[in-house]
Amino acid sequence: MSALPDNTVVGSAISKRSKPPFRADHVGSLLRPPHLLDARAKFEKAEISAEQLRAVENDAIRRAVKRQEEIGLKSITDGELRRRSWHMDFICRIGGVALAGTQLRPFHNETGQVKNEIDLPKVFGKLHLDKPIFAEDFAFLKSVTKATPKLSIPSPSILHGLGLLDDGAVYRDPEEFWRDLAKVYGEELWALDRIGCTYLQIDDTMFATLSDPEFQKKLNPAAGAQERLHMTYIRLLNDSIAQKPPGMTICVHTCRGNHRSAWVAAGGYDPVAEAVFNELKVDGFFLEYDDVRSGTFEPLRFVPKGKTIVLGLITSKKGALENKDDIKRRIDAAAKYVDLDQLALSPQCGFASTLLGNLLTEEEQFAKLELVVEIARDVWGD
Repeated sequence: MSALPDNTVVGSAISKRSKPPFRADHVGSLLRPPHLLDARAKFEKAEISAEQLRAVENDAIRRAVKRQEEIGLKSITDGELRRRSWHMDFICRIGGVALAGTQLRPFHNETGQVKNEIDLPKVFGKLHLDKPIFAEDFAFLKSVTKATPKLSIPSPSILHGLGLLDDGAVYRDPEEFWRDLAKVYGEELWALDRIGCTYLQIDDTMFATLSDPEFQKKLNPAAGAQERLHMTYIRLLNDSIAQKPPGMTICVHTCRGNHRSAWVAAGGYDPVAEAVFNELKVDGFFLEYDDVRSGTFEPLRFVPKGKTIVLGLITSKKGALENKDDIKRRIDAAAKYVDLDQLALSPQCGFASTLLGNLLTEEEQFAKLELVVEIARDVWGD
């Protein structure tokens, strides 16, 4: 069945999607409104209290939820509006982990390098979960939407790949480290289940970035042989979700960096696709596919039945709106490798993986999300 506009007829082979990932979906983060950034700056200077900052965040989240619902999205996020970054707010709340400084890691765009100083975590004690992470944040989101609330958290691989590990001072046996890290995530999943989280996205940028030999040089030297590292991370993630709640949908999102409309890596999914698609025990994958850096659709031939691929064909890095027919043709091209019924559509990443976000306006951001919904209705009737 073609996804081209002239031939878009929903037939019996196309199923109605009543559970996530939805035909029109999104990765999660949204641009922080200026007044929210101002409130956070005041909080950091002790000019307002934590309670006052949270009140501003609550109002901003209510507004973001309303916009998502008006557009017609079935999965709703809080835009990660309470976070400084997509990953460190979570990682540094794992017991035994602390912020250990920063590292300059150049990102790139069409004009050259973009400076990005990333935070680095360090393991200083045995890993454990003191209390559920983001539980209060998710509970608030769930209270302000009747759609499916979605939470995103960083993959356990992020702590290992970017972390300054303890060189044996805490974990003499690497297997003990893996077990403790997986246990933390397992406990977190059940804590989220108890407050009603049924849709979880795990952001694992390692699977996409490991395809770039230049990026491999930037990884934690203790991480081991990079050409096999994706297998280590598949095992880690599978162990982390092995006892997942039965009613929870878990998807993995992977991309090649997303900071101020710049990226950190390039290269197709070819080196990791067969193992990642077949061996990761998740329900679906959100894949970056917004430009040539992401490679071809050919690796999708490895996707097994029963897993959903959410094609990230709409870029979150630029404000210009994509042409509907161009996107439909790309869906059609992807459907040559994996059944159209297993496909869905989203932006390739969030709009603000960090506080400052990408270089587009809030209205351009919501226009992109609306375009996702419109195209999904045209292609899948959903």
